[in-house]
Amino acid sequence: MGEWKEALTKAFPYTIPVLAGYLFIGGAFGVMFADEGYSVLWAILMSVVVYAGSGQYLATTFFVPGFSMVQAAFLTIMVNIRHVFYGLSLVDRYNRYGKKRWYMVFGMTDETYSLICTTDVPEGVSEEKFLFSITLLDQLYWILGTIVGSLLMSTFGFNSDGIEFAMTALFIVMFMELWYRRTNRPAELIGAGASIVCLVVFGADGFVLPAMLLMIAIILIARRRLDRNAGGETDA
Repeated sequence: MGEWKEALTKAFPYTIPVLAGYLFIGGAFGVMFADEGYSVLWAILMSVVVYAGSGQYLATTFFVPGFSMVQAAFLTIMVNIRHVFYGLSLVDRYNRYGKKRWYMVFGMTDETYSLICTTDVPEGVSEEKFLFSITLLDQLYWILGTIVGSLLMSTFGFNSDGIEFAMTALFIVMFMELWYRRTNRPAELIGAGASIVCLVVFGADGFVLPAMLLMIAIILIARRRLDRNAGGETDA
């Protein structure tokens, strides 16, 4: 237990920015879920078992008449398909961690992936336990945010119109941060362009899936050129 306590203690400072973000974004999900009539226990269960960030936001629209399980599964996969690429880049590293890797794969989010890829493991701490601790703490923050948001909505019942924009705002901030780093602008332009085209063609209610498919198709076709551009770019 001493090693685990040390790993959690060392990991915590690196996860503070995620804590700040997940309290608000997880809280927004809790509010939205409670607004659909579900108790805090269902909200907690969703964040424990699903834990898909934007996929959970999307899930609040699934519980309506006429929405099929096939549609729900397909939309969830498409929205979170980027996690496949996260996992592929960590296969060799995680294969060394035994059974713990299954939870670490499950707990992979954008923010957790960023921390794992950019954080140096402190001296005297097991890499396996340190990275596991980062993953666990991040999910606990999301669950905590979910609880707070759900309880607030259940207790006070305020007007939550527009709160679903919280996740959109997060992705806009991430987009702008990557844009200013100038490391992958072509891919970002592909994503923005595909979204605009599909929004015009399919409308606001039906553009998400076509846009995701178009992005993936273009990136796969132009992968080699994008890799060359990314390798040759330097910060100005």
